[in-house]
Amino acid sequence: MRICIIGCGAVGSLFAAHLAKAGEVEVWAYDLWKEHIEAIGRHGLRLSGAADFIARLHATSSPQELPRCDYGIVATKAIHTRSAITQTAHIFDEHSAVCSVQNGVGNEEIIAEHVKYVIRGTTFPAGHPIAPGHIGYDIKGDTWIGPFEPTNTPYNRVEELAAIITRSGMNTIGLRDARGAQWTKLIFNAATNPVGALTLLHHGAATRFGPTGQLSNDLIAEGEAVAKKLGIELHGDARELVQKGANAAGKHKASMLQDVLAKRQTEVDFMNGAIMKEGEKLGVPTPLNRALWQLIKGLEHSWRDPS
Repeated sequence: MRICIIGCGAVGSLFAAHLAKAGEVEVWAYDLWKEHIEAIGRHGLRLSGAADFIARLHATSSPQELPRCDYGIVATKAIHTRSAITQTAHIFDEHSAVCSVQNGVGNEEIIAEHVKYVIRGTTFPAGHPIAPGHIGYDIKGDTWIGPFEPTNTPYNRVEELAAIITRSGMNTIGLRDARGAQWTKLIFNAATNPVGALTLLHHGAATRFGPTGQLSNDLIAEGEAVAKKLGIELHGDARELVQKGANAAGKHKASMLQDVLAKRQTEVDFMNGAIMKEGEKLGVPTPLNRALWQLIKGLEHSWRDPS
């Protein structure tokens, strides 16, 4: 069996390294970060922090070099989903299934334009690049996956992929309805990422500081109200995820803060923007999510047109 990791940044590298180290499947990684891919080819993919090991796997920045794969795991930034799946769709056939473990909502719809079977997923493990070929493993956690409803993905494909990933060392739970898990993570991300990005506080500091901690709680309440109106039963409490992240060892910077520090486009449209848009459709007020979306978009604009 062959699995392709599409997007071998921090999170994608966690999946790629664990799957390759376990040796149960053949692992390919695809990413446009050429220095990272070249370092993996020369020295292997190293994780350090919550786990410390080096794994050997196939890695390329050329989609033409990718072989047919039984499963795909898309781990790119949400803003890159369309280009990534367009470049790699040819490696999946009518028997393949592609799973998103990305932030936000809306990725599965894009993937489904190009492949037959899509799996909805969300993951809590987090990391950060230390150097090409070396990823810091900041936070351990579970992954939840389930069929993306419009594609009628057979549940046995979900079970098979979940079992493979779990045996590799990353606990993955198959759910017949994964919307609740995805929205819980969405609400968590929308309540923590922009707060950290705008204040430059790492996750633990932003959670423990009274004003920003309260802001996160208020953002969670807005997201919960939208999910309730949608009829989605949340999978756990986003507040517990916030505390879990805050209590993790080290000073983990939210992915949006990492983007802001590098002056890269963020995923705010797929986080706060998504909650805001659903709220507008449903008549649920989301003024805080709207305000943070506006502020992050303004910050992004300042890098392009500071005048």
